[in-house]
Amino acid sequence: MKLPIIKHLTTFIEENDEDFVIETIETLEALTELPSLKDEELDVIGELISNMYGALDVAKAVKEGTPKKEALNQFMQRVLGSIDK
Repeated sequence: MKLPIIKHLTTFIEENDEDFVIETIETLEALTELPSLKDEELDVIGELISNMYGALDVAKAVKEGTPKKEALNQFMQRVLGSIDK
């Protein structure tokens, strides 16, 4: 996951609507079913999807009143904590 991408997508969600990101995730998930995709391509799609889910999570926290910077930090701490386990 890339924090700058999640931050940028969170801003996009704030300025537009989370439905755009949700529909993009659904589209990318549908693409992963193509049997002709190479592993590298699947990795890129997977990274994009995970960043979008992260942005949705951060946007939800911001909507609930958490300051954006704090929401981003909390999200990344959860991610890093899950990697350490």
